[in-house]
Amino acid sequence: MTASTSAGPLAGVAVLDLTQILAGPMCTMVLADMGADVIKVEKPNGGDDNRRMGPPFVKDWSAGFLAVNRNQRSLALDLQNEEGRKVFKRLVEGADVVVENFRPGVMERLGLAYEELRKIKPALVYCTISGFGSTGPARNRGGFDLVAQGVSGLMSITGHPNSPPAKVGVPITDLTAGLYGANGIMAAYIHALRTGEGQMVDTSLMEAGVAYTVWESSVYFAEGEIPGPLGSAHRVSAPYQALRTRNGYLNLGAATQPTWEQLCRAIGLEDLMEDDRFRNPWDRKAREEELAALLEETFSTDDTERWLELLDGAGVVAGPIYNMEQVYQDPQVLAREMLVEMEDPDLGTIRNIGVPVKLSETPGSIRRRAPALGEHSAEILLEWGFGQNEVDGLLADGVILANQGSGSRR
Repeated sequence: MTASTSAGPLAGVAVLDLTQILAGPMCTMVLADMGADVIKVEKPNGGDDNRRMGPPFVKDWSAGFLAVNRNQRSLALDLQNEEGRKVFKRLVEGADVVVENFRPGVMERLGLAYEELRKIKPALVYCTISGFGSTGPARNRGGFDLVAQGVSGLMSITGHPNSPPAKVGVPITDLTAGLYGANGIMAAYIHALRTGEGQMVDTSLMEAGVAYTVWESSVYFAEGEIPGPLGSAHRVSAPYQALRTRNGYLNLGAATQPTWEQLCRAIGLEDLMEDDRFRNPWDRKAREEELAALLEETFSTDDTERWLELLDGAGVVAGPIYNMEQVYQDPQVLAREMLVEMEDPDLGTIRNIGVPVKLSETPGSIRRRAPALGEHSAEILLEWGFGQNEVDGLLADGVILANQGSGSRR
């Protein structure tokens, strides 16, 4: 799929984005993909730290920065400068949303905390995403995804039994905090439209991680059992895991009695249906290692692709385990437009992950690449009512920075 010009359901919503690295940009990318006008407000001296994170780099652009800052415009504005803060407050007058992911206290020291900004715009939706939240004894602690995965319990249930601690393969608390933030913003914005009352949306990496332990926490709440890691296995059901084949692995889910019987018939192990060791789901879970070994004896006689074809024909839920190259060759991934290509005069073809939720009437879209530092500084201020002489003065005084040109390691 190529980039689109669809306006999206949030067209006309103005967002001032003070975030950087991943959790905050994930939040504002969701809003931007759905059509919001996201103004990425960056420090003139280097901008978002993610601009320099790598490798990999794509012609002097951080690949990670390109990935999560699409559909946004950049305003390089010095908030350490009193004039810069005055500019920001003027922008708030016309904004619907402000998003930041500083440690608690930073915006207060700048005089830009929610309580100050709501005086300027009572209907303002103000979202803060931090490591541990804006209240509580750990509010001032720094928080990275790895730390949040540990504190939330995620690392205690990830990996294989009796192995060293392992984190989830993606920065899941960053990404999830961004999603929760975007969800909270949209809920608060609907409330503001109805009532004229803005509010603060407060979430954190720690809370996002805890929320994702919902299944394992339910085990602890119900029985007092402390869950541990299970590899690819399921906490309740079996067989429900990755199993070895002749040329690799496949994922298999036969959790219910009917699907178990379908599986046995499909792979020629009908005798297991009458085996007292595996007669019901509880028996199969109790002997899941023994069962997995028996199934792998059969699966190891043929290739993954052949087994998947056979299992699909029998109505048994199973699937391959792809690497990243294979993901973007999969016909279903492509049919669902999860790979989007955009042409850029400097970078050539940019490949993006597509918008993962499809709206029938007002779909989200990818309309522009991530911005260069200060690429839209003058454009934005002129649009928001600043005069040309004002803009020229702010540029001359270093309060704002003009377009730094292609490349984000600047």
